Amino acid sequence: MAKSFELLVFDWDGTLMDSAAAIAESLQAACSELALPVPSVEQARYVIGLGLTDAMKYILPDLPPADYPKLVDHYRMHFLRRDGGTTLFPGAADMIRELHAAGFMLAVATGKSRRGLDRALKATAMTEFFHVTRCADEGFAKPHPGMLEAVMDALAVPPEAAVMIGDTTHDLEMANAAGVAAVAVTYGAHPRDALLACNPLLMVDDVRGLREWLSPQG
Repeated sequence: MAKSFELLVFDWDGTLMDSAAAIAESLQAACSELALPVPSVEQARYVIGLGLTDAMKYILPDLPPADYPKLVDHYRMHFLRRDGGTTLFPGAADMIRELHAAGFMLAVATGKSRRGLDRALKATAMTEFFHVTRCADEGFAKPHPGMLEAVMDALAVPPEAAVMIGDTTHDLEMANAAGVAAVAVTYGAHPRDALLACNPLLMVDDVRGLREWLSPQG
């Protein structure tokens, strides 16, 4: 039950937005287009949520950093082609509205760029429901605790009053490093066993289960 928490921090891709497949496919397409080694689906999904440098080092360790921008440009082109087909998971929008109306402080901590998150928030009409949002290009990226610490500082909330909700080990490791409780959702980018190894407070298999646990009436 989330009653003891004041601040609910959500990851975006794979947690609220059903976009993990589009991200992985776009990354694979960009690599193929540039005649670079194409990551497997598992490799591509693993880097979801990481900062640019860490993601590139993982999937393309031999690629010179000077070539990162070109790959990113191609990735963005492919993702934008698929972006119109990505939507919030069923029930996610209603869940966020209910939690906002119940008086929770809501935030987003995401590996997306600021430009990408703002576009997604506008497209889903979710902007007004989040008190603070933090992106990977605004400071330390996951799993460094800096993003989560910045959210808590902005809202003057101590770690014991916050919970991080995400679909990747990067989310859970960030929460652990920040001394914040974490809830893992298993319907996103990373497999259940990997999430479980991060010792989350709770694991849920769908938005309905998450919504029930977060509900102030739950």
